[in-house]
Amino acid sequence: MNEFEYRAFYDRVGPDNGWDFSRMKYESEGIAWDLYQEVTEQCTPHALLLDIGTGGGEALLELADEALLLVGIEQSAGMMQRAAANLAASDKRNVRILQMDAREMQFPDGFFNIISCRHAPFSTSETARVLAPGGIFLTQQVSEGDKWNLVEAFGREQERQPDGTLLNRYQEELHAKGFQHIHCEEYDAVEYYRTVEDLIFLLKHAPIIRDFGEQAKDFAILERFVQEHQTERGIRTNSKRFKIVAHR
Repeated sequence: MNEFEYRAFYDRVGPDNGWDFSRMKYESEGIAWDLYQEVTEQCTPHALLLDIGTGGGEALLELADEALLLVGIEQSAGMMQRAAANLAASDKRNVRILQMDAREMQFPDGFFNIISCRHAPFSTSETARVLAPGGIFLTQQVSEGDKWNLVEAFGREQERQPDGTLLNRYQEELHAKGFQHIHCEEYDAVEYYRTVEDLIFLLKHAPIIRDFGEQAKDFAILERFVQEHQTERGIRTNSKRFKIVAHR
């Protein structure tokens, strides 16, 4: 999907679900890290934390007790509706969630000690600008090889770049902006979705297959996919991610 399509997708699913997949039943095998656990380990009582592409703010709110001030930014109006509801229900006084473009952030230079970004695009130049000297940036992104058997089955993502393209691009951009000690990791985990309903929930709430469910043939393709990839543990696919940790 291009950037316009991603924005439209998140505007559609945001009010209903945000970035909350807790109702899905699935198992993962081979996950190498938890990004927000690593963010927690970097926090101090005086830290100022920015979360880029915070979605419904679910992960950010769980970190509220770990830092002095936590700010999430999100561009999607739909996601902001869910974030506002989540924030109001949490009663966390040190969390702010703002609608803002990560390419034009309205913060002073060097304002944040820690910046996190999970599964959202970011601007390396703006990230460098608002991160304080000595600060740390942590991002996890979806690799091009994610859910590869689903993508092949539906055949609607032919424009995907070769695996590793985004990782290499971000790594080069961060280096060019003066980041140091740039550390990169990848994992390709196996996922087992317990039922076809769990898999449908994923496809309707994550931008994996463009316009899933809007073509008459989609559920016939899905039925064939389930038959081919059903195992004793569930319906098998993969979760491929990369992580970058860089210091300012």
